[in-house]
Amino acid sequence: MLINTLVKLKNFKASELSRFSNATLQTNKEELLKNLKDQINSIENCKLKENSNKIILGEGNINSPLMLIGESPGAEEEKLGVPFRGELLNKMLIAINIKRQNIYTSYAINFRPPDDRKPTSTEIKRYSVFLKEHISIINPKIIVLMGSSAMEAITGISEKITAERGHWKEVILKNKTFPLMITFNPSYLIRFPENKKYSWEDLKKIRDKIKDLKLKI
Repeated sequence: MLINTLVKLKNFKASELSRFSNATLQTNKEELLKNLKDQINSIENCKLKENSNKIILGEGNINSPLMLIGESPGAEEEKLGVPFRGELLNKMLIAINIKRQNIYTSYAINFRPPDDRKPTSTEIKRYSVFLKEHISIINPKIIVLMGSSAMEAITGISEKITAERGHWKEVILKNKTFPLMITFNPSYLIRFPENKKYSWEDLKKIRDKIKDLKLKI
């Protein structure tokens, strides 16, 4: 009887400790993300910020093992204040059995560029400091970079994305290694649907990596 009671007490304490740790982690991440957002909002002498109506930081499950990073917000994203408003991304995720609400999404650039132009390399480099901190806060198991701006921000590669997509790479941030996949941005696929077949190949590799790492998404 005494042994059973002690076992139950031990299990109870372990479960309570786990819940407490998870709650603390959640609170810490939320606070760190708020501070990061304030830092980005305090940027000075930035045309991106000056010509934008709203900052877009991120959306989704901040404890997700999968972080998806796009290029920059468009008109619809700026209006609603959230990333990736088109249906194509949702369809792409469903194709590999992932629900949108189970991942975390963000951008390489947090403000909508004027006239939806491509961010310059100088702008990408400036915002990459915040993006790398963003990744460290979320601490995902897998990173997916969608589009050349996201690719350049994290890897420093400014070549054509067609030469880099579809291959697993790694990035080291704060002494931690993150596996990443580079692929096309959904907005690009809408303009050039003939490249969807390549995107599908990338998605299958992401699906396989999730299985290999035994991740629950």
